[in-house]
Amino acid sequence: MSELPPQLQNLIAQLQQVQQQLQLVITQKAQLEALLEEAKQALNEVQNLDENTPIYKTVGSILVKEGKEKLLKELTEKVDSYDIRIKTLTRQEERLRERFAELQKKIQGMLGQQAG
Repeated sequence: MSELPPQLQNLIAQLQQVQQQLQLVITQKAQLEALLEEAKQALNEVQNLDENTPIYKTVGSILVKEGKEKLLKELTEKVDSYDIRIKTLTRQEERLRERFAELQKKIQGMLGQQAG
């Protein structure tokens, strides 16, 4: 088999780069989804607590007493933030998947021409 043309080598390099980016986005999204679920569970727990129940949150390696309303606000903001970031990563993932498919098609076309 002969040496691949530079244009084809370039497309293959681009495909590998898109594949790496896609894997990174998928990993980040999975991590954020886990954090989102954890924050939602915490929010649900805090919402179900009685007003007089003392609430503590971790700050570094210590526990700090926190007011219910303030904690609810923090957790709600955290959930919203994770949600927005996940949506952004989902759009990025879709674009990368489209680019990956596009590059695959070009490479297959060029390989078909080279074989024929």
